[in-house]
Amino acid sequence: MERLSDLYGRLLAALAYCACAVLFAMMMMICADVLLRNVALIPGVQGLPWSNELTENMLYLITMFSAPYLLRQGQHIRVDILLRMLPRHVAWYFEWVTDALAFACCIALALYGTRATLASLESGALTIKTLVTPEWWFLAPLPVAFLLLAVEILFRMRRLWLGERAPRDDAVSAS
Repeated sequence: MERLSDLYGRLLAALAYCACAVLFAMMMMICADVLLRNVALIPGVQGLPWSNELTENMLYLITMFSAPYLLRQGQHIRVDILLRMLPRHVAWYFEWVTDALAFACCIALALYGTRATLASLESGALTIKTLVTPEWWFLAPLPVAFLLLAVEILFRMRRLWLGERAPRDDAVSAS
């Protein structure tokens, strides 16, 4: 199981690197857009009219690529004031309840996202803005990301079971 967890962690790290690459590409695109709007480097080109639309989609992709990795690393924000006030063993049970609810929500969103993506694919829906793209292209990362989050929650539950009977200390704490 440790080997599987390690391999899964590597997959999530690779996705986080993809998020970094998308962020870098987005930054370069925005810089090029601003430069081309303000300096006449190419005659007749006044910026990149599609850059705002693409930036919106890139922000979404960055979130979908990085969320499972951040959860694994404990680099998400959690409000655990109540957990810190409770006896440690009681707080441990609250961690279980929270993980079970998070798992259920992730599975529900993955299923709903899959249905929405397939419906969009079957209907041939298009997103028509500056660019014309199939709608399902932007829906497809959602169910994948939430499925990855659900798997990570299972690994978190395993780590919780094997660890000390106390609340986690693996995330940024508000207390």
